[in-house]
Amino acid sequence: MNFILFNPDEMRAESVGCYGHRLIRTPHIDGLAAAGTRFDTAYVQHPVCSPSRCSLMTGWYPHVRGHRTLWHLLRAEEPNLLAYLKQAGYDVRWWGKNDLLAAGSWDKSVTAEERPEGMAKLETLYRPGDLEYYTFLGKAREPGVSGRMHDEVCVQGAIDYLRAGAKEPFCLYLPLLFPHPTYAASSPWHDMVDAEALGELRPAGLPNKPDFFGLIRRYRNLDKIDPAIFRRVNAAYLGQIAEMDHLLGELLAALEQSGHGEDTTVIFYSDHGDWAGDYGLVEKWPSALDDCIVRIPMIIRTPGGRAGHAVGECVEAFDIMATVLELAGIEPEHSHFARSLVGQLGGAAGDADRAAFAEGGYDRFEWHCFEGREVGDHAGRGPENLYYPKGKQQQEHPESVCRAVMMRTAAHKLIYRPMGVSELYDMKADGRELNNVYGQAEYADIQRDLERRLLDWWVGSSDVTPFDEDSRW
Repeated sequence: MNFILFNPDEMRAESVGCYGHRLIRTPHIDGLAAAGTRFDTAYVQHPVCSPSRCSLMTGWYPHVRGHRTLWHLLRAEEPNLLAYLKQAGYDVRWWGKNDLLAAGSWDKSVTAEERPEGMAKLETLYRPGDLEYYTFLGKAREPGVSGRMHDEVCVQGAIDYLRAGAKEPFCLYLPLLFPHPTYAASSPWHDMVDAEALGELRPAGLPNKPDFFGLIRRYRNLDKIDPAIFRRVNAAYLGQIAEMDHLLGELLAALEQSGHGEDTTVIFYSDHGDWAGDYGLVEKWPSALDDCIVRIPMIIRTPGGRAGHAVGECVEAFDIMATVLELAGIEPEHSHFARSLVGQLGGAAGDADRAAFAEGGYDRFEWHCFEGREVGDHAGRGPENLYYPKGKQQQEHPESVCRAVMMRTAAHKLIYRPMGVSELYDMKADGRELNNVYGQAEYADIQRDLERRLLDWWVGSSDVTPFDEDSRW
């Protein structure tokens, strides 16, 4: 069994065609779902790229080993899915960015990797000083004018590998860049969706929301701009998704031409989502646990699997790790919390009683976690940098990035913040999360049950014990 892990960055589920979006065209993603299994209620374990990817590759929640920041990557002594595959004889090839492995983990995890440098950059529509500058809204890239994009080069590298004769068994890992901001795609995808046809996004200024909703808008000047800008942001974001769909189609065509379509499992997923204009916000936030941010598309097509199957029950993104290991016939050698989804790939229903969990944010004493410090990659980030307001807010209002944990059941979502505004949503009646009912009397019994279950989860996942012979007396 071979594997392709196709990982767009920052793609939320609701903005993909087969997940119900009425305007976007994603024929290749939709076709993959029609030939495999689509997980409709799949959640990442963290709203930011590095912690989410560390969880996905280990089956650990971020708090288990402190993988809760952009900078704490998987180390050599820690397990990961790619290392398991390489140890089992897989040719593990990597095309894309690294938000996963520390330097000491490469040799044990990856056979060869290609991370394009000097690719074309997307330009914003605005200049520093413009009210709209910090929206990340960008210009369309004209083919042949601005050079090749990062993701084009990465996907082409995987295509060339397949055409040259893949070394079996293989795992192709593509941690791609888009639809991450800047919100801009190549022509013709950039203008594929009419911003005016989108209708109303989730509104800004809702009551009983965490403080960062208002602070982000103020620090980025989002509270001063024409609300129509947010529809343009969303339309450009959808254009990026359509372009990623095109690249997936190119890769799937090459896979079929290589003769490996029948012996390769293809997994399409993201590491988290994006507000993309909803709530009058852009990008994401380390302690935001809205469905825009933590619910992802997750589709798996495997040889012999059930075609066109949809799983509505909750699953967690790190289940990919356990699923791949079972399909590859590899026994894990570490304690983890992921569940194999092989049964669902064969047509079984999910676990109706299962909850999905996520977490984010930092404690105030964890000064080294906050963005905006004048060290390392953040040194010299002045107002001309698009991320300047984000770091400035975290330094001036660290409480707006306070620790948060989320539990999503079939009917409800609880977000608990010890130092901030907690949230509770009736996801059957309020799937857009507009009405926070935390603390309301009519939901008291539900809230109490959810909080007790959240405590049980926290205790049960607080750590992992060693899983090797060396741990014995």
